[in-house]
Amino acid sequence: MKNYKYAMLTALGALSIAFFCISCVNEKHEESTTASETAQTKSDFPYDLSKPVKHNMPQSLFEISGIVFNNGDPKQVYAIQDEDGDLFYLGLEDKEAKFTKFGGKGDYEDLAILKKQVIVLKSNGEFHVFPLSEINKPEAANVQKVKDLLPKGEYEGLAADEATGKIYALTKASKADDKEKATRIYAFSMANDGTLKADGEFSIPYHEIAKASGSKKLNFKPSALSQNKNTNEWYILSSVNKMILVTDANFKIKSVVPLKGDDFNQPEGIAFDKDNTLYISNEGGTLSAGNILEFKLRK
Repeated sequence: MKNYKYAMLTALGALSIAFFCISCVNEKHEESTTASETAQTKSDFPYDLSKPVKHNMPQSLFEISGIVFNNGDPKQVYAIQDEDGDLFYLGLEDKEAKFTKFGGKGDYEDLAILKKQVIVLKSNGEFHVFPLSEINKPEAANVQKVKDLLPKGEYEGLAADEATGKIYALTKASKADDKEKATRIYAFSMANDGTLKADGEFSIPYHEIAKASGSKKLNFKPSALSQNKNTNEWYILSSVNKMILVTDANFKIKSVVPLKGDDFNQPEGIAFDKDNTLYISNEGGTLSAGNILEFKLRK
């Protein structure tokens, strides 16, 4: 009987050891798979955000906010800074920027160019619209100030889609956002004379952004958006959250890409050129000038 019990205990011990070994192997395999999946997810993003080409801006653009290219032409970037109603334009390597005044003092956040019209967005949701041809003058004429198209709130992002003839305004914070717990995007169709007409709304729930980013809770505060014409994806930049939210053409979340490192001091603007090169602008800091970071597609 003792021999039988001893044999049973020995067999159970051997089984326990075997089960433990198998569990360890499976755990290592699962860890390896997770690491592989994470690496694959990161490699899917077509830009290496750790290796930018940095273009320092002149002092006049220390507080650079929105940036855009006309028809994706990288030879000249158009920009605003968030204190004065001036449209700046310059080459990325220029030491000085030319500018045209279109408005008074104010909190100007982003801009777009569509149908040869410049559209500038103020943080209170007001639009300033004027012909691009006015940039050769010290002060733009025929500036339309468009109010009350957007609900009351704080706005920081504006982008245009030449294919659809629409502009998209992005909320940073509003009562509607707080109530719905989502970031809202408002679309407007634009006539050739710059007249705007409401043409659709979209929302991106905070909990979906949090889930995609791996966070339990996230109060998303976006600062700019731009469309990658090659994929029709929207890239939504958040300076507060230090991330890029990538969505499809209808603002359905695809991925979240963190912005790590000292290069992203205060990212406020985002744009693509016709070669799908990505550009992110940063406001200046204590030890740095305002700049535009350039990221070419991975080879």
